Amino acid sequence: MLDLLDMERRLQLKNDILQTTAASFKQTALDVFQYQATHNPLYAEFLSLLEVSPKKISDLSQIPFLPISLFKNYQIQTGEWSPQAVFTSSGTTGAQTSRHLVRDLDFYRAISLRGFHTFYPPLSNFCILALLPSYLERQGSSLVFMVQEFMKMADPRSDFFLDDMEALRARVLECRKEGIPILLIGVSFALLDLGEMGALDLRGEVVMETGGMKGRRRELTRKELHDQLKRAFLGEHIHSEYGMTELMSQGWSQGDGRFLASPSMQVRTRELTDPFSETAFGRPGALNIIDLGNLDTIAFVATDDLGRVYEDGSFEVLGRLDGSDIRGCNLLVGEEV
Repeated sequence: MLDLLDMERRLQLKNDILQTTAASFKQTALDVFQYQATHNPLYAEFLSLLEVSPKKISDLSQIPFLPISLFKNYQIQTGEWSPQAVFTSSGTTGAQTSRHLVRDLDFYRAISLRGFHTFYPPLSNFCILALLPSYLERQGSSLVFMVQEFMKMADPRSDFFLDDMEALRARVLECRKEGIPILLIGVSFALLDLGEMGALDLRGEVVMETGGMKGRRRELTRKELHDQLKRAFLGEHIHSEYGMTELMSQGWSQGDGRFLASPSMQVRTRELTDPFSETAFGRPGALNIIDLGNLDTIAFVATDDLGRVYEDGSFEVLGRLDGSDIRGCNLLVGEEV
């Protein structure tokens, strides 16, 4: 149970996280680490098993990252609290899915909005057209919640389109005629389905894929996917969103193949044969993510994604570790590593 001083510390950390800059990220992350090492029982046990003394941690490279698979088997919480929501991952029939308990939906909303507005114009500029059938067909999607919140700030004609492609195409033509900027966000297989109905002129608009074929189509490399979508929508760039159930922050790509992390997020890579050693910039490795938005769960997550991180902080996603589940918002396989 958190005492009054710890509650005040949490509130201060929330404020620091929402104002984090590149210059302040390291100190804020170290502060979050000490807070979670003290108040997260699962993480404290993990550190103890590794014989890591939190007091001796002075650099981000020294922090152990909790395996993402533990979200499937444990209720990961820092402190004692009742969740406002539970985000769940998609999965194949019979597969165990991840569960991310959310203490504060307003905090998640603020984190997501800050990340989006770091790289894009105000949401009020856009009519958001969402094509996310595999997410709408189940409960607990963090992506659906985020897009719903975005729509509250966007043009009132923003909407979800489960499988009514004709209605979506009509809304596109309506917005184009009236000069309203469009943000079309969709899961990969649904965007391909839309494109196969015939070319749709979205030149100058934001077409954003969230990855994932969900077993509906064969997996494609990002280049193959984007090439097909460019032809279908007559555009020069396809944008991407990188997120997952276990994270509160997102990465955003404007079509150059690299993601830029939200201010509350930093991506690092670890060696495949030694999970406690970081790889050099530009070398492929498994992605470790510091997500300060996970203040109330765990901010240091060792994912099952493969990728590269560059000196400017941008990163690529190259695929999945062998044997890891095929799930998540941005599954793209077959990239050369």
